[in-house]
Amino acid sequence: MVLGGGTAGELVATGLARAGRDVALVENRLVGGESRYFACVPSKSLLLSARRGETWEMAVARRDALTGYRADERIVARMAEEGVTVLRGRGQVTGPGRIEVDGAAHGFGDLVLCTGSEPVIPPVDGLADVPLWTSDGALSVPDLPRRLVVLGGGPVGCELAQVYAAFGSQVSVVEASGRLLTAEAPFAGEVLADALRRMGVDLRLGADLSHVERKESGLRLWLSDGGTLDADRILVAAGRRPRVEGLGLETLGVATSPGHGVPVDETCRVPSTSGDVWAAGDVTGVARTTHAARYQARLVLANLLGEHRAADYRAIPRVVYTTPTVYAVGIAPKQAEELGIDLLTAGYDLAATARAAVEADERGRVELYADRSRGLLIGAAAAGLYAEEWMSEVALAIRAETPLSVLTDVVHAFPTYGESVEAPLRELAGRL
Repeated sequence: MVLGGGTAGELVATGLARAGRDVALVENRLVGGESRYFACVPSKSLLLSARRGETWEMAVARRDALTGYRADERIVARMAEEGVTVLRGRGQVTGPGRIEVDGAAHGFGDLVLCTGSEPVIPPVDGLADVPLWTSDGALSVPDLPRRLVVLGGGPVGCELAQVYAAFGSQVSVVEASGRLLTAEAPFAGEVLADALRRMGVDLRLGADLSHVERKESGLRLWLSDGGTLDADRILVAAGRRPRVEGLGLETLGVATSPGHGVPVDETCRVPSTSGDVWAAGDVTGVARTTHAARYQARLVLANLLGEHRAADYRAIPRVVYTTPTVYAVGIAPKQAEELGIDLLTAGYDLAATARAAVEADERGRVELYADRSRGLLIGAAAAGLYAEEWMSEVALAIRAETPLSVLTDVVHAFPTYGESVEAPLRELAGRL
């Protein structure tokens, strides 16, 4: 029984069915998940349309076509052909080997949790009484607000701020922490902040939302620093939490708490007092990306089919698909400080590459991070055009623990942004 039909659930269920297992998948929304209909696919489509200079109407039409107009019949039919029984409805475990889907009882042997995550709505006075979007709404409706306030300066907030600003909305971003992309190296947020400001985005950094009221001409937002903003729509991008409530997992002895993921071991098995329980994707809270969900799903699938595979999360990329792109992988400086790692940092401005001159765009920088005690590359970050493509080799180097002596001997094609990693690699090798 696979509970949740998103990226991870679809992969696990289909893989098990192909291997001859008897599989049922439970989904109360759309089979295919958030990424396909309300997140990665539509947001990247709109960002591409913005770069191409398309009209809003053209962009929306392209977005909706790519998401299959948010209909899952073809996916469900394909899964049925593979041998998966799709049960539409909300599933709740009622005891070992038992689950109810909208009141109908079913039995199971193994249980795989793939219920994903849900947006967090901050407890701000008046926020629940005014028109607001989460990313689901912002990426599925045809509306183009004249004035949009984005709450949150993380990856989702930054991507959608750039989308709506590019198509003519007056956009403001409210981020309490004082900078964008707080989990990543400071330079990454600074490069992106500069790009957004150049598009006319009003960044209110270091301020929080105090309360919201309706006005005749729209909405009025009061900020903690005494400032105000007027808007026609509020987009809440203040993070997501694993969807664990109401699943009945306590009947299996699985400990959960609001805001935290289901605990998993290195094989993605969930500690349980009753039966075999597994989990993959956002519900684990480990690495909340579509590619991480796929990785965990492959681990679950392999382990259910008798292999033994353990997860290694050291090189899961984190990407913000704005222009310029922000790419990070491995340990970030903030995390290294928290872990007590003696971090060596070396960086390089993309303006020094010939490719920047060719592209007529000098924005961006790359930084590489090495663990002094181990003499290995353990993290990296970049902000620049196409960084999601040319930084993949760094993810491989971190995962494979490639010696710096080998990395410094790699030859990059000219002129490419990939050349920008050569100087910091040599610097790190010399300092080690």
